Amino acid sequence: MEITLVQPEGLVVSPAFSHVAVVPPGATTIHVGGQNGVDSAGALVSTDAAEQSIRAVENAERALTAVGAGLEDVISWTVLIHQDADLRAAYGAVAAKLARKGAPPLVTAAIVQGLGVPGALIEVSAVAAVIRD
Repeated sequence: MEITLVQPEGLVVSPAFSHVAVVPPGATTIHVGGQNGVDSAGALVSTDAAEQSIRAVENAERALTAVGAGLEDVISWTVLIHQDADLRAAYGAVAAKLARKGAPPLVTAAIVQGLGVPGALIEVSAVAAVIRD
C-alpha cells in the first residue's frame, strides 16, 4: 500500500508539481489550514515576502509535526500570494521545501488581492497523507 503521485501522459510534465494524488484506503489524511508568516503570538515576522514565505512553511511543518507527519508527507499545497508580493522571492524562498522525495506534490497557486492577516503576503495550506503501520 502506498500513496501515489501521478503525472499522466498528455499533461505537462513538471519537476515542480504532479497532477493527481491517490491515497489508498487506510491511510491517514491530514489537512493543514492556512498558515501565514507569523510568530507564535500572531505577529508578522517581516514585511519581506521571502521571509514570510519561509515562516509560513515552517508553521505548516510545525502543524504537521504535531500530528506525527512532516513536509515529506504533503501531497498537495495551496499557495496564496498577495498581489503586492514579489512572486519570485516569495515562491523561490520555499520552492525546495515544498518539494517531495520522488514525485512532486500537487500545487495550486493564486495571486490574490488580500489575505486574512493584515500585511500578510503569503498563505499556505497543505494536505498530507501517511500510512501508519
